[in-house]
Amino acid sequence: MNSITALLDIKYPVIQAGMVWCSGWKLASACSENGILGVIGSGSMYSEVLDIHIKKYLAACNKPFAVNLPLLYPDIGEHLETIFKHKVPVVITSAGSPAKYTEVLKSRGIKVIQAVSSAKFAAKAQNAGVDAVICEGFEAGGHNGREETTSFCLIPEVRRAVSIPVIAAGGIATGRGILAAIVLGADGVQIGTRFATAVESSAHKIYKERVVAAKEGDTVLTLKELAPVRLIKNAFYDKVIDGYKNGFSPAELSDLLGKGRAKKGIFEGDLEEGELEIGQVASLIDKIESSEEIINDLVKEYNQAVNQTSNLRWT
Repeated sequence: MNSITALLDIKYPVIQAGMVWCSGWKLASACSENGILGVIGSGSMYSEVLDIHIKKYLAACNKPFAVNLPLLYPDIGEHLETIFKHKVPVVITSAGSPAKYTEVLKSRGIKVIQAVSSAKFAAKAQNAGVDAVICEGFEAGGHNGREETTSFCLIPEVRRAVSIPVIAAGGIATGRGILAAIVLGADGVQIGTRFATAVESSAHKIYKERVVAAKEGDTVLTLKELAPVRLIKNAFYDKVIDGYKNGFSPAELSDLLGKGRAKKGIFEGDLEEGELEIGQVASLIDKIESSEEIINDLVKEYNQAVNQTSNLRWT
């Protein structure tokens, strides 16, 4: 047992990321049943949809879980009421300052974890009273920090900045990656990209197949003027590049992005006009597996890596 497994009452110090259009109750319950923290991603849900997903999770699984709550969500009050109604044990806050809601959540007995992309913000999150931080490196999928700090640099920086538990994210999809993050100072990890391709993920099968087919260099961080996001290159990405070449303003880039672009790509499987958010580590994933198979593989490879590094001591 370490600080993360003790805090979250889970077997392994691993969190399944709350990814939009991927992380519904099926993925969350499958992950929780296999010893890690399953997360329902509320960022793509109306409050009534979140309510349904939590109810279905509770009917399928009696183990701890979390809801990922983007703090910039326009109807956050309704999401909070749903979270309170179902006594959700853990909330992972992101995309905003935790100062406004951490005290409210903790007053309800909810454990709060804040996602950060810098050591400075990690310290602010600790001061706001969160129980742990997730430091997400530049390699991650979805929306990233503007600093573009890689996990290899970010993890030790955040570890030095805070005394609360640190969870590493970004570029982690293997047991070896988990061990590396822990050696760098993390107490646990959050994994998104690999679980985005899980059988239980609500992402479209065509999207999952595209992620599995991704090679080195197929993803790129772009749209930094709006909110930095890592995408698989496709026809929509080419339009973004053309926009930059033509000197598009942030407003024009926003118009090009429009609404529902991530849903179109991830949930509906439009590989040309959709926003195909995914992590840089996609090139290491070569098949679609169940959550149980993924977790078993992570544990097996982690233990193998620990054994293989036991003789590397320098004298």
